[in-house]
Amino acid sequence: MGKRNMGSNFDDFLQEEAMLDDATAVALKRVIAWQIAGEMKAQQITKTELAKRMHTSRAALNRLLDDADPSLTLTTLASAATALGQKVNIQFTTVG
Repeated sequence: MGKRNMGSNFDDFLQEEAMLDDATAVALKRVIAWQIAGEMKAQQITKTELAKRMHTSRAALNRLLDDADPSLTLTTLASAATALGQKVNIQFTTVG
C-alpha cells in the first residue's frame, strides 16, 4: 500500500496563517520582474534606456525590477510593457 498525504496543502497552511495573499503578491512580482528583465535582455535594452522610454527615473525602474518589493501599480506595469513593445494581459481564474 502506498502512503497517502496527510494534512493540508501549502496554500491551506498559508491561508490558515493569514499569509497567502502576501505570498501570492511576492510570487507574482517575482514573475513580473523576471519577465521584464528577460525582455530587456532579449532586446538588449539597458535600465537607463527603459527608464527613459517609460518617462520615469532609474530608481523607479529599479523598484519595478526588485523582486523582493511586491508593490507595483498597473500604470507602471503598463508603461513598462509599452516601452518594451508588449502588452499586459491580466486574468482571474477559478480557484479549486
